[in-house]
Amino acid sequence: MDFSFSPQLLELKERTRQFIDEIVIPAERRMPERADEGFELRDELQRAAKYAELFAPHMSKEYGGLGLNWRDCSVLFEEAGRSLLGPQALNCAAPDEGNMHMLEKIASPAQKEKYLRPLAQGQVRSCFSMTEPNGAGADPNLLKTRAEYRDGKWIINGRKWFISGAIGAAYTICMARTGDGGRGTRSGATMFLVDADNPGFRIVRHVPTLDLGWPGGHAEVEFENCEVSDDAVLGAAGEGFEYAQVRLGPARLTHCMRWLGAARRALEYAVKYARVRESFGKTLSEHQAVQFMVADSEIEMHAARLMIWHAAWLLDNGEKARHETSMAKVFVAETVNRVIDRAVQVCGAHGIAEDWPLAMLYREHRAFRIYDGPSEVHRMSVGRRVFRRMTQA
Repeated sequence: MDFSFSPQLLELKERTRQFIDEIVIPAERRMPERADEGFELRDELQRAAKYAELFAPHMSKEYGGLGLNWRDCSVLFEEAGRSLLGPQALNCAAPDEGNMHMLEKIASPAQKEKYLRPLAQGQVRSCFSMTEPNGAGADPNLLKTRAEYRDGKWIINGRKWFISGAIGAAYTICMARTGDGGRGTRSGATMFLVDADNPGFRIVRHVPTLDLGWPGGHAEVEFENCEVSDDAVLGAAGEGFEYAQVRLGPARLTHCMRWLGAARRALEYAVKYARVRESFGKTLSEHQAVQFMVADSEIEMHAARLMIWHAAWLLDNGEKARHETSMAKVFVAETVNRVIDRAVQVCGAHGIAEDWPLAMLYREHRAFRIYDGPSEVHRMSVGRRVFRRMTQA
């Protein structure tokens, strides 16, 4: 694996850093406080990113992106992640980024034109409806939402919750069970493209959460006799669980890329503050306890970055990398939380005051250990693979 940056990537990295510092971070003072607000700010920042030629680094040039591979994306995503608004500005934020990847891989040409192209160009937002109130999400076997084929239509019924970005989204990708659906599907699940204005789809409520930085918030949604035609099926009927892996593997890794940037920003604040804050006759940076916290953060972030790069390299080489992306998800998520927590501790009262972004970073990133699979679920999966490998050896 080559760890070097091409001159082109290095130039993109520096321009992304400058864009985040000069354009995006100053816009944080205008961050919305409600899930149904802030869309104008997002559009404004995306126009700026397009002008700076930094828009959609993960998308192919056919859809207006930069056409970078996953390893190179990881470099830019980390820079973008230094601000909560950065991934939105570059149009590489969840859940849209994961949906773009899956649509580009699986959707039909007609679906790509109707759903992928406007999403890739930032004209609309989307959401992904898989998680359910009974726990389906971390454990997909608990999926209860069903789709039945009747009179030439698919009829979807079920309830989903914690659907990120649902408020204001133009459409959702819904996962529903379709076994015995009358279309030759095996007992599995199917993904459906459902327009937000479909009369059988509705947003039940906005779910209040600790984190506030999601455009469209997190919502509970309902599918009630929601009719869609065959052209709404994403890929092949009955293959939904397999397609979910196409989305979730890279998506959990891109979460790691973005949020590592947030940890880096938190450490930057802690180091800057420790160099000037005096305590007991010397600056905090001269106290060994603070040096140890900064050192631990730097060491763990370096290891996290290498795990991300390795998993991205595997994806770029056609590997599924399920084992590596799961390990990265656990390690990076917990590293990010530890780094931000240490930064808050070093900065003391400034760390918990809303005057600085550390309190916001602390609040917004706690959920990372839960999103895209809790750490415990990924540990279980990793452990099972290790036991299988050792048994087969």
